[in-house]
Amino acid sequence: MSHDPTPLNDSPFRSEPSARDQAPQFVLPLVVRIERAAPPARTDALETAARAVLVMLNDERSTGDGPWAQAVRDWQDARIRKVVRRARGSEWRRAESLPGITVTGKSAEVRVFPPVPLDGWPKELAKLQVSGTDLDDPELPAGADPGTPVLWLNPDVEMSAGKAMAQAGHGAQLAWWELSDEERDAWRDAGFPLSVRTADPVRWRELVGSGLPLVRDAGFTEIAPGSCTVVAEHPALR
Repeated sequence: MSHDPTPLNDSPFRSEPSARDQAPQFVLPLVVRIERAAPPARTDALETAARAVLVMLNDERSTGDGPWAQAVRDWQDARIRKVVRRARGSEWRRAESLPGITVTGKSAEVRVFPPVPLDGWPKELAKLQVSGTDLDDPELPAGADPGTPVLWLNPDVEMSAGKAMAQAGHGAQLAWWELSDEERDAWRDAGFPLSVRTADPVRWRELVGSGLPLVRDAGFTEIAPGSCTVVAEHPALR
């Protein structure tokens, strides 16, 4: 399996100008199903979105000579953008009719699609709303399972559920890039277990200085450029 090293000074998740800005820009579309009567739990939606990114990166259509491989390479050569839109009813059925992969959590369904040009969304997805993706957890999430990768959210940055889903996906992708082929195989074979949790302030400061993969948002939407949003703590990277 090919490795995807990303030099620290060429991170796709930074606000500073970079050579990546000169490449054609692509976006990874994700659609979360939010039915009025049964919306998913927020944390489950975040975790499902992060797994969906990993599933897309590992799908045979995304690698080698697969039909999505060139789009995935072009996307990873530029800024790594992910946009989460919401759908219900007939909107969701139309989204499911397009080439992509649906990943299911405990209560969440997220469909991920191969990358598209920034201004070239399929019309079925372009019509879907980005704003208003507000979700709640019916009960406080339990502690993360020991030995399971955890995507830690910054406790001081408020994000909509859609924005947080994209950031969790960024964190999962950074962790994936840092792993060896053997560590990747083990994570994939286990079904990409992971947790998304909000760190307490003291723990967050420790994580930011730990050397673990850190997402610094480019600031295209919602939050200030350069904001630290996620630290990816995979057991193999400690």
